[in-house]
Amino acid sequence: MRGRIVVRGGGKVTMRGMAERQDGQVEERSESVPPPVLVALMLEAAEKKAHLPIAALLARGAASGALLGAATLLAMTAWAQGLPRLVGAVVFPVGFCMLVLLGLELATGNFALLPAAWYRRRITAAAVVRNWAWVYLGNCLGSISFAVLAVASLTGWWSHEAGPLGEQLRQLAASKVLLYRESGWLGWSTALTKGVLANWLVTVGTALAFVSRSTSGKIAAMWLPIMTFFGLGYEHSIVNLFVIPAGMLAGAPIGVGTWLIWNQVPSTLGNVIGGALFTGLPLVWTHGER
Repeated sequence: MRGRIVVRGGGKVTMRGMAERQDGQVEERSESVPPPVLVALMLEAAEKKAHLPIAALLARGAASGALLGAATLLAMTAWAQGLPRLVGAVVFPVGFCMLVLLGLELATGNFALLPAAWYRRRITAAAVVRNWAWVYLGNCLGSISFAVLAVASLTGWWSHEAGPLGEQLRQLAASKVLLYRESGWLGWSTALTKGVLANWLVTVGTALAFVSRSTSGKIAAMWLPIMTFFGLGYEHSIVNLFVIPAGMLAGAPIGVGTWLIWNQVPSTLGNVIGGALFTGLPLVWTHGER
């Protein structure tokens, strides 16, 4: 698809969607990005992320956590209105698309990007851990802060009940913690497995953010795996940093220790495995330069 003509300063004419060769000839450039180029872009992004200052990692991480919380609450609003669960899955990707387009930091996406760059010896293991730790903390701060504000808005700062949406929050939080606890070791393993599957799909969305040169193409590509993950009910540790605290604030009978042991820890470990071993490393191994 040929781009439209754009006139630059000095009368030079270029075209969006076109590439100018060194010999001065202009050739057509596709909006889509082939897998080897996609992997090269992933590695370049990972290098930049690894060298961001701590303040930027925290700020971008907090914004990402809040946006995912808002998208989750939007999906749950649809459920509270009696709409099918699939409707929530269709609308949830708005949060992921916004944070990617804004260049923010999401720990679960970085669970795929940075191991790929480490495998290619573009960054050190210490840089990987540094990024993961600060971004995860930022995601946590943003998610929990939004949870407090969201429940405060639903309850008038706890002066009344949270209504149907509060009930959705309590039920979802309980299903993500108490059901696993009742099953013991098998429940913990199930949370881990759902964490693996969740971040396999989410990091496919992270990779597909590089598959198009157009904003609309990026959004369409990211939407597919993110909608699939949410619709299947898998465990995403950053989403859970909003859902479970919000459910607790709305009255779910869950303690902090119970939440951490039976959901946050296994879902996070699963997210690391799914992102690194199911997406980042396979992509760089199969499509990256050898």
